[in-house]
Amino acid sequence: MAPIEDHVYMKCCAELASCLSISIASARRKVELAAAKNGVKDSAARTVIAKRLLEEARSLDIGGNESGAAQLDDLLKILAEEENFMVED
Repeated sequence: MAPIEDHVYMKCCAELASCLSISIASARRKVELAAAKNGVKDSAARTVIAKRLLEEARSLDIGGNESGAAQLDDLLKILAEEENFMVED
């Protein structure tokens, strides 16, 4: 396993993953893609980007939109109600 480069960066990625209900690898990839778009290569700037993405995700969650986990719960409840629905004869 690769060593952890920066603990603050990894913590931000982990919090982003938790907030978005995705894996840490996906959150890290999301930060890396944003860093590549901005042409950033150093770890301090990637940490800043990770913190910015985390704040954006938190503001969307607080802003009244349902979180991904809440949406999944609602969809599972809907599927449970329709489990006896026959699609074909």
